[in-house]
Amino acid sequence: MKRKRFSDEQIIGILKEADAGAVVLDLCRKHGMSSATFYAWKAKYGGLELSEAKRLRALEDENARLKRLLADAMLDNAGLKDLLGKK
Repeated sequence: MKRKRFSDEQIIGILKEADAGAVVLDLCRKHGMSSATFYAWKAKYGGLELSEAKRLRALEDENARLKRLLADAMLDNAGLKDLLGKK
Protein backbone atom coordinates (compact mmCIF):
# COMPACT_ATOMS: atom_id res chain seq x y z
CA MET A 1 0.00 0.00 0.00
CA LYS A 2 1.17 3.50 -0.77
CA ARG A 3 2.71 5.39 2.14
CA LYS A 4 1.14 8.73 3.02
CA ARG A 5 3.49 11.65 3.44
CA PHE A 6 0.86 14.08 4.70
CA SER A 7 -1.68 13.62 7.47
CA ASP A 8 -5.26 14.87 7.20
CA GLU A 9 -4.35 17.78 9.47
CA GLN A 10 -1.50 18.83 7.18
CA ILE A 11 -3.65 18.55 4.05
CA ILE A 12 -6.41 20.70 5.57
CA GLY A 13 -3.80 23.22 6.71
CA ILE A 14 -2.26 23.48 3.24
CA LEU A 15 -5.69 23.98 1.68
CA LYS A 16 -6.51 26.68 4.22
CA GLU A 17 -3.24 28.43 3.36
CA ALA A 18 -4.33 28.48 -0.28
CA ASP A 19 -7.77 29.80 0.68
CA ALA A 20 -6.07 32.59 2.64
CA GLY A 21 -4.47 33.81 -0.58
CA ALA A 22 -1.18 31.94 -0.90
CA VAL A 23 0.00 31.13 -4.42
CA VAL A 24 -0.50 27.45 -5.25
CA LEU A 25 2.89 27.00 -6.92
CA ASP A 26 4.65 28.50 -3.91
CA LEU A 27 2.74 26.21 -1.56
CA CYS A 28 3.62 23.19 -3.65
CA ARG A 29 7.30 24.10 -3.69
CA LYS A 30 7.28 24.83 0.05
CA HIS A 31 5.69 21.49 0.97
CA GLY A 32 7.39 19.39 -1.72
CA MET A 33 4.37 18.22 -3.67
CA SER A 34 3.04 18.60 -7.18
CA SER A 35 0.28 20.95 -8.20
CA ALA A 36 -1.71 17.91 -9.39
CA THR A 37 -1.61 16.59 -5.83
CA PHE A 38 -2.83 19.93 -4.52
CA TYR A 39 -5.79 20.02 -6.90
CA ALA A 40 -6.65 16.38 -6.13
CA TRP A 41 -6.70 17.25 -2.43
CA LYS A 42 -8.79 20.31 -3.16
CA ALA A 43 -11.33 18.18 -5.03
CA LYS A 44 -11.45 15.63 -2.21
CA TYR A 45 -11.04 17.75 0.93
CA GLY A 46 -12.08 21.21 -0.27
CA GLY A 47 -14.38 22.86 2.27
CA LEU A 48 -14.05 20.10 4.87
CA GLU A 49 -13.12 20.67 8.46
CA LEU A 50 -10.68 18.38 10.24
CA SER A 51 -13.38 16.34 12.00
CA GLU A 52 -15.19 15.81 8.69
CA ALA A 53 -11.94 14.72 7.01
CA LYS A 54 -11.30 12.19 9.79
CA ARG A 55 -14.85 10.85 9.39
CA LEU A 56 -14.31 10.56 5.63
CA ARG A 57 -11.08 8.62 6.22
CA ALA A 58 -12.85 6.27 8.66
CA LEU A 59 -15.65 5.64 6.16
CA GLU A 60 -13.15 4.92 3.37
CA ASP A 61 -11.31 2.43 5.60
CA GLU A 62 -14.54 0.71 6.56
CA ASN A 63 -15.63 0.56 2.91
CA ALA A 64 -12.32 -1.05 1.91
CA ARG A 65 -12.67 -3.63 4.71
CA LEU A 66 -16.22 -4.48 3.65
CA LYS A 67 -15.16 -4.84 0.01
CA ARG A 68 -12.45 -7.32 1.04
CA LEU A 69 -14.98 -9.31 3.08
CA LEU A 70 -17.38 -9.40 0.12
CA ALA A 71 -14.63 -10.53 -2.24
CA ASP A 72 -13.63 -13.33 0.15
CA ALA A 73 -17.25 -14.46 0.51
CA MET A 74 -17.75 -14.44 -3.26
CA LEU A 75 -14.56 -16.46 -3.73
CA ASP A 76 -15.71 -19.03 -1.17
CA ASN A 77 -19.12 -19.17 -2.83
CA ALA A 78 -17.58 -19.75 -6.27
CA GLY A 79 -15.36 -22.49 -4.84
CA LEU A 80 -18.32 -24.27 -3.29
CA LYS A 81 -20.28 -24.05 -6.55
CA ASP A 82 -17.36 -25.58 -8.44
CA LEU A 83 -17.05 -28.34 -5.86
CA LEU A 84 -20.77 -29.18 -5.98
CA GLY A 85 -20.83 -29.00 -9.78
CA LYS A 86 -18.10 -31.66 -10.13
CA LYS A 87 -19.98 -34.28 -8.09
